[in-house]
Amino acid sequence: MRILKLTAAVEKRLCQMRESQDREAFAIVSKIVSDVRRHGDAALFRWSNKLDRVRLDKSGIWVSTREIASARKRVSREFIHAVQHAASNVRRVSQSQLPKPWALEVEPGIQLHQLVRPIDSVGCYVPGGRFALFSTMIMTVVPALIAGVRRIVVVCPSANDEVLATASILGVKHFARIGGAQAVAALAYGTKHIQRVEKIFGPGNRFVTAAKQIVSSDCAIDLPAGPTEAIVLARSGNPRWIAADLLAQAEHAPDAGSYLVTPSARLARQVQAQLVAQLAALSPGNPAHTSCRKTGAILLARTRKEAIEFVDRFAPEHLSIPEDSASTLHKIRSAGTIFAGPLAAQPFGDYATGNNHVLPTGGWARRRGGLSVEDFIKRISVQTIQRDGFRRLAADVGTLAKAEGLLAHANAVEVRQ
Repeated sequence: MRILKLTAAVEKRLCQMRESQDREAFAIVSKIVSDVRRHGDAALFRWSNKLDRVRLDKSGIWVSTREIASARKRVSREFIHAVQHAASNVRRVSQSQLPKPWALEVEPGIQLHQLVRPIDSVGCYVPGGRFALFSTMIMTVVPALIAGVRRIVVVCPSANDEVLATASILGVKHFARIGGAQAVAALAYGTKHIQRVEKIFGPGNRFVTAAKQIVSSDCAIDLPAGPTEAIVLARSGNPRWIAADLLAQAEHAPDAGSYLVTPSARLARQVQAQLVAQLAALSPGNPAHTSCRKTGAILLARTRKEAIEFVDRFAPEHLSIPEDSASTLHKIRSAGTIFAGPLAAQPFGDYATGNNHVLPTGGWARRRGGLSVEDFIKRISVQTIQRDGFRRLAADVGTLAKAEGLLAHANAVEVRQ
């Protein structure tokens, strides 16, 4: 991983790299989405065969409940316990996030109250490329269950025993062997054998992320989540641990972005040496080798203040602050999630703290936070106006409506007087 001075030109290049990748992905994915929207199952099967090397037909789309139950018997007890532990923590966090109904008398005769209702149907995208991420199923299915979603559809093109066993543990009833942009399109628009959903959840590579954004005008999505990004912001710390965190996110995909941002040239060199040593222990096919060489970097800032300001502008998906520094934490305004303290290894959040690992990438952390149970519900406001409330508001509402030139609005109040 290169050591680069953090300059305006370097920052611009890093940001442009994210944008250029998006443009390329959009161009490719738009064809796939359009094809599936127009030709349904035929296009879905064709793209699945071409891109995922999964030969599908109408009888092979859905994984049977028998296959799901059978997979659970083939995994270890330790694995089942670990999934249950992780799911339990996500469940606790989701329950604490669930909005509550409320009622309020704004003024005499004007009552408002809020209903909380789940989205009727959702699609949970489980990445299934080099690694089938059963952990993403936990992060999307558990909040959906807590919210009360009636139909939860999981999609993953490479459903190994661990993925299917996780589906069994969580009680998943609808599981399709599809992935990529073609799966996103099928969930958004529906085909003969895939019923459309109201909202699509889950992270993916840049093509999946582009597909979600393309269909978002017709089907709701959670947030752009992928490719993975991670920044470690530190003046000091354990170089071995810092390098390990950078590699943990770098191995997600060849285009994952892992960065150390530091004002310390000494720490930069120490972490670089550790990266070389730890990379040597990974198999040559691990994506971390490519991402560290092409997209990752160690960014040497002139001052701590400059480093913090860059991180805030970049708004990373994952941010680690290994130093016990509350002052640094308080200065951060934009990040998907923050790992504070030297023992807060990023994989804890990926799997089992209960925090959701579906997080905003590509700078979206400047606009919103990570996935929560609130993304699976709808807030419905109910307005009750009684006679005394009508009298209190009628004149002012009439005045405001006429001032906007909306005479029919004013009339709808006047005819009731």
